[in-house]
Amino acid sequence: MGRTLAGILAGAAHGRFPDTDGRTTVVPAPSDRDTGAIAFTAHSVVFTDEDPGWVRATLAALECDALAATMHPRFLTAFLERTGRVTDTIDLLAVADPLPGGPALELREVSDSVHPRATSARRRRDGVRMWEADGGVLVLGRGVAGRWEVAVELDEDARHRGLGRALATAARHLVPPGEPLWSQQAAGNARSIRAFQAAGFRPVGSEVLLLDNGQGQDTGGA
Repeated sequence: MGRTLAGILAGAAHGRFPDTDGRTTVVPAPSDRDTGAIAFTAHSVVFTDEDPGWVRATLAALECDALAATMHPRFLTAFLERTGRVTDTIDLLAVADPLPGGPALELREVSDSVHPRATSARRRRDGVRMWEADGGVLVLGRGVAGRWEVAVELDEDARHRGLGRALATAARHLVPPGEPLWSQQAAGNARSIRAFQAAGFRPVGSEVLLLDNGQGQDTGGA
């Protein structure tokens, strides 16, 4: 397993996951903005510049299943208080392979968009680009540890027509060859989860990001 978050994510994107040994790996935060935790199957990864000893001691003090400790509210509360950060939700983290050729869906790229989805993405990602389709938008950028991330949003009257799936599929055509595409959906957003999975995104774990005050979390949408 890679000893950096980028290395761990690269492995997971290709089906190589951390050992299912019930342990937690602590790695340095990949950037000043990116701090958080990912729970894979029976193994968690905490990415932070805080003392790894503090992370392990705090997890060990919880009276809960060790496999669930990094997503436990008491650990996350302590993590937030120690770092002075905030968070919105625990997300399902999913990944898909890029697709060749152009997307089948007609898209119009928008420069300097003031759409709330694009504004939120710029606070959390680098190199953000946005496309519009009739009834929805698609936003791409490089997020945690430099990974490509996608978010989509639909107009209310465009729902239940397969547009969320079509936008998520289109995004797979827009990333460079060989680059996996990641998405995050709030665990309770079943509609978005179904759309992304129908578009070929594979669930790999749960993720919580700790944000600087003033930053907004940008989950997959749909």
